[in-house]
Amino acid sequence: MRSLPLALTVRLLPVVVLASAGWALSSGPFAATPTAEKKPAAAGESPSAPSTAAASRTYRSAPAPCGGVTKKTVTSLVPGAKTAGKEIPSTDESLRRTCSWNALKGFDYRWLDVSYEIKKSDQTAEAAYKQRTTEKSGGGAVPGLGDAAYSVVNLTTEDKQQTREGSVFVRASNALVVITYNGSDFESKKAPSTDEINKGAIKAAKEAMAALEAAQ
Repeated sequence: MRSLPLALTVRLLPVVVLASAGWALSSGPFAATPTAEKKPAAAGESPSAPSTAAASRTYRSAPAPCGGVTKKTVTSLVPGAKTAGKEIPSTDESLRRTCSWNALKGFDYRWLDVSYEIKKSDQTAEAAYKQRTTEKSGGGAVPGLGDAAYSVVNLTTEDKQQTREGSVFVRASNALVVITYNGSDFESKKAPSTDEINKGAIKAAKEAMAALEAAQ
């Protein structure tokens, strides 16, 4: 029977530490200097361009993040994970809530985060959105999602192990929806394709946005 690589054991340990320390939302479990990859779809559009289909509304509280995506989607994106997810403690649950799913199936690892942030105003949310999308350069707009949405995929390599991470940022009035989705194959040391990670992150973002609207 094959034993797990030492690198895998080391990487799985920080999960509890990250949760209790207030994990930075823009980072996955394998933090390293990213090499940006452009999102294949709609990369030429402006990330701050508003969707004409989005209605303006004000959000007062963050919904339960573990209900932000369906059990079917969790099973699809994070095989082997408990569909209930685990909410990460927050200092103010009315303003910021995050749920996390992660699992290792064989040597294939996946991690998904769904986060809601409620800002004081549309202007504050827009400023935070622009800051996030500027920091995560190399991606492109996701049309028809919220007032503005942006997707980017990064590839990192640490000790010859690849990890590919997708981030989706959605702004709707004074709310932000943030999705982080990443994966690694610890047998081949390769990462899932850009297309797989990007599509998975966008799917989760669409469901999370729908849950935000339904909760108001």
